[in-house]
Amino acid sequence: MTYLVTDNCIKCKYTDCVEVCPVDCFYEGENMLVIHPDECIDCGVCEPECPADAIKPDTEPGLDKWLEINTEYAEKWPNITVKKEQLPEAEKFDGEDGKLDKYFSPEPGEGD
Repeated sequence: MTYLVTDNCIKCKYTDCVEVCPVDCFYEGENMLVIHPDECIDCGVCEPECPADAIKPDTEPGLDKWLEINTEYAEKWPNITVKKEQLPEAEKFDGEDGKLDKYFSPEPGEGD
């Protein structure tokens, strides 16, 4: 099992989760984070830290697409290990449906 970042992170990018990760397996895109599935040790400490409830265990149904996205972009984006400010309009976009198709950016973030 691994944990995955899902669509509610897009346009929010809260980083509370990266501070508690004992293995630094989060990677930063322009407008979301991903978890490297091969680095995640399945401890689950990140899941309750996410204000947007965007982190899910891969055992939940329907997350195959998110496993692919997390795997692909964890290889392309820089590692992030310290908390940063969320995106300016995070509260506005939190909970919006269809964020992957509307807003996903493949561009990398800054990392640490």
